[in-house]
Amino acid sequence: MRVTVVQVNGDCPETYQMTGAQAAGFPTREADSAAASAVKAMQAEGRHAEARERYAELVSRHQRRAARIAFHYVRDSAEADEAVQDAFVKAYSHLSSFREELPFEVWFTRILINGCLDRIKARTRRERWLVPMPESPQSQRDFAERVAGNGPSPEDQLLGRERRQKLAAALARLPERQRSVFMLSHYEGCTSREVSAMTGLNESTVRVHLFRAIRRLRTLLAQDAAGVEAGTGPGGERRRVNS
Repeated sequence: MRVTVVQVNGDCPETYQMTGAQAAGFPTREADSAAASAVKAMQAEGRHAEARERYAELVSRHQRRAARIAFHYVRDSAEADEAVQDAFVKAYSHLSSFREELPFEVWFTRILINGCLDRIKARTRRERWLVPMPESPQSQRDFAERVAGNGPSPEDQLLGRERRQKLAAALARLPERQRSVFMLSHYEGCTSREVSAMTGLNESTVRVHLFRAIRRLRTLLAQDAAGVEAGTGPGGERRRVNS
């Protein structure tokens, strides 16, 4: 099965302020779950062409959000696109296991996260045998551009971009689980129960990770701000001044 995925570094910038289910005019989670159940029934009845057509509607509603989540894990635009593609295909082929007790969004996101984690593990194994390449600045630009603001002036846009870049840098310094929980909670608007279902962590652990992530982010951002005032870069590195 082939699905069309909007690339992470596409031309349309978007913010992280709401999920598809939260935005005005978007179908509700109940509607998505009903659509997934309908596709599941069509598959069981052998109506595969209709099932693929109906499933494509779910893909179009969730692909942008999925791309954001995947990028937060794999930190590479092309690999994030591949992870989203794989997750949609896997979800379609495993719809027989879908149950309406959990929203389709939550069920699919867990498939996506597990796929991203598998990719990270595979990448780590490969990197043990490969010479590391310099980090490309393009991914960082993609991240900043994807969360570009709607400021009324170029100056406001520049300041907003700098703040987002600082937050992105601080997020990258968090432990993996803290970063994941923070991202799902604050960027995607998921509840502790939903994050628990997506990640496999219990709810109390999710809340602990979220508390620690927020506390750590505040510390890192405060340190960076103090470093700027003192003439140092992020992490306390002394800035070089050219004469």
